[in-house]
Amino acid sequence: MKDYKALQNGSDIRGVAMEVPGGKPVDLTDEAVKDLAGGFVRWLCEKTGKHPDRLGIAVGMDSRITGPHILDLLCEAFGRYGVSVLDCGMATTPAMFMATLNDEIEPEGAVMITASHLPSERNGLKFFTKDGGLDKKDISAIVEYAADLLPVKRPRRPAVYKYFLMDYYALHLRRLICRGLGASEAKRPLEGIKIVVDAGNGAGGFYVSEVLEPLGADCRGSQFLEPDGTFPNHVPNPENKEAMESICAAVKKSGADLGIIFDTDVDRSAAVDEHGREIARNRIVALAAVLASEGHPGTTVVTDSITSTQLGAFLTKDLGLKHLRFKRGYKNVINKGLELNAAGIDCQLAIETSGHAAMKENWFLDDGAYLATRIVIKAAQLKKQGKGISCLLDGLKDPLEAREYRFAIKAENFAEYAQNVLDRIELVVNEKGLEGASLELPNYEGVRVNFDKDHGAGWLLIRKSLHDPVMPMNVESDIPGGADRIYRTILPLLKQFDQLVL
Repeated sequence: MKDYKALQNGSDIRGVAMEVPGGKPVDLTDEAVKDLAGGFVRWLCEKTGKHPDRLGIAVGMDSRITGPHILDLLCEAFGRYGVSVLDCGMATTPAMFMATLNDEIEPEGAVMITASHLPSERNGLKFFTKDGGLDKKDISAIVEYAADLLPVKRPRRPAVYKYFLMDYYALHLRRLICRGLGASEAKRPLEGIKIVVDAGNGAGGFYVSEVLEPLGADCRGSQFLEPDGTFPNHVPNPENKEAMESICAAVKKSGADLGIIFDTDVDRSAAVDEHGREIARNRIVALAAVLASEGHPGTTVVTDSITSTQLGAFLTKDLGLKHLRFKRGYKNVINKGLELNAAGIDCQLAIETSGHAAMKENWFLDDGAYLATRIVIKAAQLKKQGKGISCLLDGLKDPLEAREYRFAIKAENFAEYAQNVLDRIELVVNEKGLEGASLELPNYEGVRVNFDKDHGAGWLLIRKSLHDPVMPMNVESDIPGGADRIYRTILPLLKQFDQLVL
């Protein structure tokens, strides 16, 4: 049997698809791609009760160099089983999910070829049905099936059809803007507003030419719209410091009312206000919450574990919402939102500080272009009132200092070792063995420790990594030097673990 378990990254498949000097060996091989395609066919047959020749699967890719080759491999592999394949070409991850809801084509499944913001030699696969993105357990099943496929008895000639999915998806977004602004497309409802878009040479350049400009927006000053899988300008990642500095500078230079930045496959986005200040991490969570709360007072917002104390206060006190700080991982956050709604607790937004934002009104799909569209609508409304998007975040304070550390683990069983570290920290804090510290409760990931004003005036969160031998630790403080003080307080405790690289 083959073993593809190392290619599973939670609810995605990711691997090295191209050799680079000094890099890791290729593990997302042609054989692996075709086997994973077979695993997905088997999984879809079990889910739908249909024979392969009654299935349709849509396939799309972002701008990565290896995308066209992997797309061809998938089309060939699916076709040999008798599946009807829709080749969507350059697409975005959210659009590939939307393909499964398209009445015109109605495929049973969809695959997006992407590795998000990872280096250009990496690539991967994301799988969808009309119920949304597949979960970790579903990917595990596909990986298991791929490792032990039965041979195709009577291979079919691939039936592959070209489908211009992004035309359909762009129309969907334009209609949302027109509806939000109460005007037809012919009225060009975005005239008078200037918007700068940074696509990072990923798949998001369409947002300018196919969504904003046809509605009258002035997008001069937009940058890196052309797809280029070498990512020559900056990492296509709204969390990346260089990327955010670049879009902020572009907004200031052009005097734009708004900036929008996407990651490679456009399932994440962040923004820049009219002053050229970034709206990312805690601030993009806050802005999305403002939008999601319209018409839904008191709704619950689910976030990941590293959101700030100030954000929590903004959500609960300024907006009057409920805040559930949950776990890292966009699928964890989204699934928690779905769970709350199923239990009768209204949750309109599940969002990670990375920019993955999923709204109930949008099938709980983490869609960077959808969030951008909601922001554009609000910015256009505010522009008519002589205001900028920044006014929505006037009540949000930022921590004075914020640090992130990543401690490597040398122990072979790194997950067990990391848990021992967490258990020890929790025990020491519980027994008042760490001066000025108290546990944050409830807490759903790692150990979050609060420090009083005499011992750093902030907090730290230390947690396990799901897949890597590392322990990330986030520290925030509201006083000068507070982050260093918190770090120095926890350091003697961490030094007790000789397999932890500090």
